[in-house]
Amino acid sequence: MTQTTLTGPMMLLHKPDVWRAVLALMMAFLAIVGFWPSPVDKPVQGQLAATLFFLHWRGLPPWVNYSFVEASANVAMFVPLGIVAFLAFPRKQWWQVSAFGLLVSSCMELGQALFLHDRFASPLDLVTNTAGAVIGCLLAGKFLRFLKKRRAQRFSASSPSAEGL
Repeated sequence: MTQTTLTGPMMLLHKPDVWRAVLALMMAFLAIVGFWPSPVDKPVQGQLAATLFFLHWRGLPPWVNYSFVEASANVAMFVPLGIVAFLAFPRKQWWQVSAFGLLVSSCMELGQALFLHDRFASPLDLVTNTAGAVIGCLLAGKFLRFLKKRRAQRFSASSPSAEGL
């Protein structure tokens, strides 16, 4: 007997309403980070500088500096947004979901420019945040295609017509 319905964790991947709720929570988190009155890394700037100094002394390339760490953190912060937005809106194309990441980042940067005198809006943040959303979206799409292909292979391998060959 072949199984054509999804069960367990696989079923969760195909529930856009659940992912939309998760996306709403993520948006709240990003709003807190984006509109925090002071830079969110301010409490750890000293430790980060000391760690980078130590790592440079141990051979870390000099291009791995504070700017690199900050840009990487921006990318990493938006990868989950791309993944969850892709799952929340499965009928949208990757570039549409990625544009959503650009929109979210633009709102954060505009809010910082208009309302937060200790924060600085940055075009580089727009690029890195959007890149994170694109990466997340593409990863989610690739993973879902992999799962679909694997499921199709299992289905074809367990079908009665395949057994009789």
